[in-house]
Amino acid sequence: MSQRPIPIQFRRLFEGARIPTRQTSLASGYDLHACIDAPIEVGTMPVRVPCGIAIAAPADADVQIRPRSGLSSRGVMATFGTIDADYRGELMVTLYCLPEAAPFTVRDGDRVAQLVVTRLAPVEWTEVSTLDDTDRGAGGHGSTGVGGG
Repeated sequence: MSQRPIPIQFRRLFEGARIPTRQTSLASGYDLHACIDAPIEVGTMPVRVPCGIAIAAPADADVQIRPRSGLSSRGVMATFGTIDADYRGELMVTLYCLPEAAPFTVRDGDRVAQLVVTRLAPVEWTEVSTLDDTDRGAGGHGSTGVGGG
């Protein structure tokens, strides 16, 4: 089933900035690349890594910056981020290392996160005096079991 593409305009802010790319035809995320003049050392404190591009997402698009699993498996974490339709600044990825992980060096062109784009559904909020009952009820984080089993 084919859907119409979500049109996203982008602008290179610096020579050498790369367009977000999918590594395979079935990948859901578009890799974001660092666009930097000198290597950036990432430790346990968050560091913003510039990507060298700005985008104009349509109002019906949900554009999310998400971690890359290859970096996360090495203890290099990217924070989730939302790119609102009215934001026109440079895309930045916030990276940090888990305390147990060795410092990580980001170089120009490195893939540092991924951009996932979906369509937003309009929401209509309706205030009610009660909500229907479920088996879970008000059970919070971990209430359905942790880690399976």
